[in-house]
Amino acid sequence: MATSFKSATRLDRMAIGLSAFCAVHCVGTIVLLGTLSSLGHFFTAPIVHEAGLAVALLLGAIALGAGLRRHRLLWPSIVGTGGLTLMGMALFVDHGVAEAALTVCGVSLVATAHYFNMRADGRRRSSCSVSGLAMNMAANGQGGHQVDRQRCPCD
Repeated sequence: MATSFKSATRLDRMAIGLSAFCAVHCVGTIVLLGTLSSLGHFFTAPIVHEAGLAVALLLGAIALGAGLRRHRLLWPSIVGTGGLTLMGMALFVDHGVAEAALTVCGVSLVATAHYFNMRADGRRRSSCSVSGLAMNMAANGQGGHQVDRQRCPCD
């Protein structure tokens, strides 16, 4: 009997949570749509697109450039530059399908470049961890081979 009481209580709690979510969703949707419709002119202003591109260029240059220095892989920077170029081209076409296509393709390439950048850093760290383990084993007399005792550039 206690088990069914617990499951009934759990169902009630889930129903209360669902009701609360529904209420927040309904009110939130109205507020969001009302806000967006009154600010619609702001989102189509050229300065918003220009400022967004400037921030993307700055962050891209810093993050992808630092990644290039760390892992020496050119691929993420090439993909990121292509994406930023497409985003820049979107500034010079009329609002519409062409602008949206250029922007979405550009943003997708930039995100992909940052993903490649993170993966390259992860691979670099894991290989350095392995070599670091080998260095520690050799230093403690546990390894039977000579290991370069130079510190890993990832540390």
